[in-house]
Amino acid sequence: MPRRALLATGGLALGGVTAVVELCFLVLGAPMLLTYDGRESLRTNAADLARLEQRRLARFLNEEPASDTTDSRSMLYLAARSTAGLLGIGIFALILYGAASAVILAGQYLSGKGPGGSRPADWYEHPVAVVLFGLLLFFLAVQGLAGVAALERRLARYFFAPTEAELQNRRIRELRMSRMLVVDALTNERRRIERDLHDGVQQRLVALGLLLGRARRATDPAHAADLLRQAHVESQLSLIDLRDVAWRVYPIALDEGGLHTALEALAERCGMPVQLNYDLTGEVTQAIERVAYFVASEAVTNTVKHAAATKVEIGVYRAGDRVHVRITDDGRGGAMTSGSGLYGLARRVGAVDGEFTVDSPAGGPTVVEAVLPCG
Repeated sequence: MPRRALLATGGLALGGVTAVVELCFLVLGAPMLLTYDGRESLRTNAADLARLEQRRLARFLNEEPASDTTDSRSMLYLAARSTAGLLGIGIFALILYGAASAVILAGQYLSGKGPGGSRPADWYEHPVAVVLFGLLLFFLAVQGLAGVAALERRLARYFFAPTEAELQNRRIRELRMSRMLVVDALTNERRRIERDLHDGVQQRLVALGLLLGRARRATDPAHAADLLRQAHVESQLSLIDLRDVAWRVYPIALDEGGLHTALEALAERCGMPVQLNYDLTGEVTQAIERVAYFVASEAVTNTVKHAAATKVEIGVYRAGDRVHVRITDDGRGGAMTSGSGLYGLARRVGAVDGEFTVDSPAGGPTVVEAVLPCG
């Protein structure tokens, strides 16, 4: 908190300096408004100054620009903002004057002369009264700086906040991107299912067919019985692989028992210890539950395959109107979001207007988190 206060104070002081520059720019540039070329040049330079002010607000006052500055609004913004900056200069001048007066008074009291010199001191010159007045003025000065900061933010929002049409266009672009992400996620899901069937189930079924063919051609009953035994084992393994593929496509436990039951089944099926911390309250749509489950499932699968971890922790909880799904492992780290698995998860989460992050420094641990809307 003190660091933020110091940073904001520095930003306001810098804003006072730029206010003088902007006021000089507006006064000296006013004659340029009489010509077309002068107006265009003045508006372009005003837009550049307005962008610098937006960067200052973002850096020191934690106020991100709502939209790009435009030439038509920059001149008016600079005129209003320079006034606020000059007000800030006045407050800083009063603070410096008060600080200098406090130093002088402290020196007089310490020397034993007192502020009145040889004459008797008035009541308001008593040290206690001086300290109380000084604290009051300091409080008012701090409130004044806070007011200037609030005025700076309000001016930026008033002149550069997006219009209703801009907000609608932005939302349309987001929806188009979400639609593309949904299509990509479904395409990748189909490819993954095809790859699992081809590399797993299909290969086992081919081996099963070969074993049965050899058993039919075998003349030795003992050898034929051994081949049939191998074929029986291969059929059981094929069923296991097929069940695994079906589970990854869509776990039936998600419909029957909800997200908690599906995650418990996921933890039981995992090849390493999994700690499940489930504290999700309130209603969540099935679409969000599906995304939450597949985030946990894919993250755990990646951990088992690539992380060389000894344990995994799955945390699911609700904060406000958001569902947080966090998967942490103690593996070697170095997970890349550009990989097919994590990139697919990012697109799946983005398709429901969620946020997806991966923190995986070299040496671990790896933290995969998805923040999803509840509805």
